[in-house]
Amino acid sequence: MAIRRVLKYGDPLLREQSKEVGKISKKIQTLISDLIDTMYVENGVGLAAPQVGELLRIFVIDPSGSDEPPQPMVFVNPKLIKKSGAVSSRESCLSLPNAFTEVKRYENVMFKALDRHGKPFVIEGKEGTLLSIVMQHEFDHLNGILFIDHSRNVFDANKALQENNLPPVETDKLLDEDDLEEIIASKPPKTEGK
Repeated sequence: MAIRRVLKYGDPLLREQSKEVGKISKKIQTLISDLIDTMYVENGVGLAAPQVGELLRIFVIDPSGSDEPPQPMVFVNPKLIKKSGAVSSRESCLSLPNAFTEVKRYENVMFKALDRHGKPFVIEGKEGTLLSIVMQHEFDHLNGILFIDHSRNVFDANKALQENNLPPVETDKLLDEDDLEEIIASKPPKTEGK
């Protein structure tokens, strides 16, 4: 297997729509293995095919903790079939290294996809857990969407990008998510230790 170069923010390929995978061929299996290896080498919890220059609807994630054995999960041709609630999530991305900012996400999501052997499965992420967030983050990559397009505060996002020598937020790519922001704003603030 090979470690692939991760494209950085500003590369036009990151804004492209990915194509469905027709057949899980030997070439696709190799890409999946490369994605998993690259994700671990880069210390990521997820990586999508477009991030390594392959415009295919594939992503890999591993939301297990550092004290747990690796548990990579493969999503081929994923579809978001259910979503509800909203949470604020502090995120970064291997394509925007070290640029953390608060973004809006659904609290609960359900995806269906194929695993690396072409077997269909359904998975649910609830209560804004890492699983819920990382599935949404990687799924976005397949549609040319980056986490900063969900920014809660563009000023803060631009500051984080500038500090990491990355281009500013593309304001024309910002998503209209007033409904999510309303839900997040209506929640009581979290207290330390909870």
